[in-house]
Amino acid sequence: MEKVKLDNKRILFNLLPAHVAQHFLMSNPRNMDLYYQSYAQVGVLFASIANFNDFYIELDGNNMGVECLRLLNEIIADFDELMEKECYRDIEKIKTIGSTYMAAVGLVPTTASKTKKSITSHLCTVSDFAIEMFDVLDAINYQSYNDFVLRVGINVGPVVAGVIGARRPQYDIWGNTVNVASRMDSTGVQGKIQVTEDVYRLISEQYDFVCRGQVSVKGKGQMLTYILKGRSHSGRPNKSAARQPSNILPRPRVAIKRGSSPLSPFDLSPPHAVADL
Repeated sequence: MEKVKLDNKRILFNLLPAHVAQHFLMSNPRNMDLYYQSYAQVGVLFASIANFNDFYIELDGNNMGVECLRLLNEIIADFDELMEKECYRDIEKIKTIGSTYMAAVGLVPTTASKTKKSITSHLCTVSDFAIEMFDVLDAINYQSYNDFVLRVGINVGPVVAGVIGARRPQYDIWGNTVNVASRMDSTGVQGKIQVTEDVYRLISEQYDFVCRGQVSVKGKGQMLTYILKGRSHSGRPNKSAARQPSNILPRPRVAIKRGSSPLSPFDLSPPHAVADL
C-alpha cells in the first residue's frame, strides 16, 4: 500500500508543479473545488521550431514520420534538461503544442514577482533561458545534420494559473498576457527573440535590443515590439552552452521535406511595417 501511495505521489509531482502537487496532497480528497491562483506579473515564453512542418514527412524510409517525431522528442527533451539547471529553477514548463514550447516564470507563490526588482530578475531568467535554447538547438543541428530554426516570443503581465481535469489533471495558465506572448512568437522573426514593449522597459538595462517597429497582431492591432539581441556589456556574462558538442554521438540523418508551407498552431496576421533586423 505504501508503494502505491509513493508511486501516485511521484506521478502527481511529474504532472504538476511541486507547489501545486503539494496543495493536492494536503487537501481533503473529497474537496473537488477548482484550483487556481492569480498572479500580477508573470513572464511567459513561447518558442517554436519554425520550420519543423517543412521537415516532417511520412515515408517508408523514416517509418512513416516516426523518425521525425523521434527527433522532435529529443529536441523537447533537451529543452527540458536545460530547464533543470539551477539558474532556471524558477521557470515552469507549461506544455508543448506541436513543435512549440511554452514556459513561464513567476508562478511559485513564494517567489512570485511582487516588486519591480523581482519582476526584472524573473524576466532576465527567462530571457537567458531563451538564449540558451538557441545554443541547444544549434548543438542538435550539428549532431543531426539538420537546420532547424528557433523563433521565440516573450511577454509579461497578469495571468491566472490553474488545474483542469480529473483523470488527467493539467496545469495551465490563461489571460491576455499568454495570448500576446504566443503572438510575439508567431509574428516573430526566425532565429530571433521578439518581446513586447513591457518586457523591453523592464530589462533594457540588462540586454541589448533592436526596435523592430510596429507589428500587426491579431486581436491587438499594431504593437511596438523589440528584438532581444543578448546580454549587454553591463549585464552578467551569458552562460550559454557550447555550440559544438564533443561528448555526444551524432544522431542519424532524417529526410527533410522541403517546399511545403509550415502550419502554425496560432492563426495570426503577418507582421506589418517593421524595420530590417
